[in-house]
Amino acid sequence: MNKDIFLGKWKQLKGDLKKKWGDLTDDDLDRIEGDSDKLAGILQERYGYSKDRANEEVDRWFSDRER
Repeated sequence: MNKDIFLGKWKQLKGDLKKKWGDLTDDDLDRIEGDSDKLAGILQERYGYSKDRANEEVDRWFSDRER
């Protein structure tokens, strides 16, 4: 899923993100604002992921959503 699609479907995706990463708060989702790079950064903060792992997790999540 490219960044434009992610931003366009942001409201729909919020619930799915909270299911996948339950530690994300509503404030986190507000900070992300439909930006996949911000999502990766917040995953680093919340879960202690490395930058590479956070990006891989986001990419994998996008890939799963496109199927």
